[in-house]
Amino acid sequence: MAASEENSALFPIFVLTLMALPLVPYTIVILFGAFKKKAAKINCQCSVCVRSGKYHKSIFKRISNFSTYSNLTLVLLWVVMAVLVYYIKHISTEVQIFEPFSILGLEHGASDSEIKKAYRRLSIQYHPDKNPDPEAHSYFVEYISKAYQALTDPISRENFEKYGHPDGRQGLQMGIALPQFLLNIDGASEGMLLLGIVGVCIILPLTISVIYLSRSSKYTGNYVMHSTLAAYYHLMKPSLAPSKVMDVFIKASEFMDIPVRRTDEEPLQRLFVLVRSELNLDLKNIRQEQAKFWKQHPALVKTELLLQAQLTRETAALSPTLQRDFRRVLELAPRLLEELMKMAIIPRPPVGHGWLRPAIGVVELSQSVVQAVPLSARKAAGGSSEGYAPFLQLPHFSEAVVKKIARKKVRTFQDFRDMTPDEREDLLTQVAGFSNSESHDVEMVLKMMPSVTIDITCETEGEEGLQGGDIVTMHAWVTLNRGNGLIRALPHCPYFPFDKEENFWLLLADSFSNDVWLSQKVSFMDESTEIIAVSKTIQESKEGSGASAREINVAVKEAIEKVKNGSRLVMGKFQAPAEGNYNLSSFCLCDSWIGCDAKSNIKLKVMKRSRAGTRGGLTADETPAMEDGIEEDEEEEEDDYDDYESEYSEDEEDTKETKSKGAVANGSTHNKGSGSSSDESGSEAD
Repeated sequence: MAASEENSALFPIFVLTLMALPLVPYTIVILFGAFKKKAAKINCQCSVCVRSGKYHKSIFKRISNFSTYSNLTLVLLWVVMAVLVYYIKHISTEVQIFEPFSILGLEHGASDSEIKKAYRRLSIQYHPDKNPDPEAHSYFVEYISKAYQALTDPISRENFEKYGHPDGRQGLQMGIALPQFLLNIDGASEGMLLLGIVGVCIILPLTISVIYLSRSSKYTGNYVMHSTLAAYYHLMKPSLAPSKVMDVFIKASEFMDIPVRRTDEEPLQRLFVLVRSELNLDLKNIRQEQAKFWKQHPALVKTELLLQAQLTRETAALSPTLQRDFRRVLELAPRLLEELMKMAIIPRPPVGHGWLRPAIGVVELSQSVVQAVPLSARKAAGGSSEGYAPFLQLPHFSEAVVKKIARKKVRTFQDFRDMTPDEREDLLTQVAGFSNSESHDVEMVLKMMPSVTIDITCETEGEEGLQGGDIVTMHAWVTLNRGNGLIRALPHCPYFPFDKEENFWLLLADSFSNDVWLSQKVSFMDESTEIIAVSKTIQESKEGSGASAREINVAVKEAIEKVKNGSRLVMGKFQAPAEGNYNLSSFCLCDSWIGCDAKSNIKLKVMKRSRAGTRGGLTADETPAMEDGIEEDEEEEEDDYDDYESEYSEDEEDTKETKSKGAVANGSTHNKGSGSSSDESGSEAD
């Protein structure tokens, strides 16, 4: 019984240990990440973002953000640990070692007469005949009598002095730290124990499995419904215009699940009047168009109007219930747009290429939603292929301000970015009427805007030429620079109520045929993960080419240094097409900023497939001898080559391409792009 009580007393300590082992390090990691995230100010610090309350939240918003399931569970576990510590500290049950001398109040080595005197003295105090108290009786029997017997019996005393116990040498005693009710199993306790085992070991895992399987059968890993992906896949068309991307985007099942209430009818009618000009309705048949619009599914009507409220910044007209639905739509928008982008660039049979035109339309819609800029603002106007949309993402800018600065021959956003800070300040204060603080806000946002550089090559491994059917490796370094020196940053988007990370899509595409040959998502938010990935990639690449260990280490160190300086490595493989000359374009599209996309041209010449061992290609040091007829054909192809022109953003005429000597079979380009109207250049084999 004593051993059982001792094990039961140790059970709280056992539970506390099991809880502390994972909980303490996990809490340290969470706190470290929170302090690190708080210390690194990667969000915009302009006055517009500060007033939006997006990053400096009230105490109620901080509490609501803290009140997540994981955080509340963490706090609850710490409360349980505190209760256990308090209980362990104040439990009355203690492990007592049998000490007969201490029980009789004697020193070690006391004589027999001293032992008898002490026993008689304690008997007068605790003997049942002298003291009727039951506790005194129990103490006399359990301790005093046993101590006297252990010290007066010669064998027991010798064992105690020699081994520390009256019964002699004791064997190893082990117990299990379980509560008393589990050790004394009888009728009711046995049933409770059985019920607990069945609940914890069978019912709980089965319930979790059912919930997980039911959810996984409905959602993908990106928390997007399978039905949404199926709809996006079937609705995506190669000729889908950017203005029609919205019609596909709103057909997500997540949007269809948003409730449509009777009380929403009147606020939606008012919102329709405010955003009607953005709905692409035919003005000649406006009544029929309006009737057709309202005949759609109510969820589609509601979703499109809420999205247009974001694009036109008409959110003040929304009722409180619509405000909640509005936030829900914007919360879902980033991941749904990402999946819609994947549906646009997913390889389709028979060639296995994605589609460029709808992919650009999806990115343009994402930019407009994040920056709250209407799609109509992207139409070419005033000599700018992008319209005035890039200006509207700057704080304090409006269409009237754009018209004012256009009179000073600042017609494109790139012209505005290329100005010096002093020139911009003079322009904004003297022409646009900005105050010094407003001009400072504009300068702050411009320094946050990324400038992307693409260094891309396409070549065959171990071969000099490029023939049809070869496996071509694309090797691209995408480098990001900002005026403020940051690499990891959140975009300036005060009208988007959630934190939005910048994501870039690198596409290698044929603009003429609308084919996307390669695509990959690029992120600059996680440097450590990228360092691990690029180290592994470079090491495997160098080992495959037979490089020495020293060469591999040097290459890995150079790659890591590039990553720390804001570069990301993108590699991909594709099969070379049939013989011919191909004018490809590399696009680096940002889903959060307007006017920060990079584009460059790269030309590939694929030769006819020859017999094994006879490549027929030229080395990089050789100058290809080309017949006049072939040169004329290539010039005609360049004249006929027409880049993709968005309905909202039209590319300016290509600048004269600078030709550089290089291998005919391998294409390479080292270009810096800023906006869809940036200068384009490529390296073409002479």
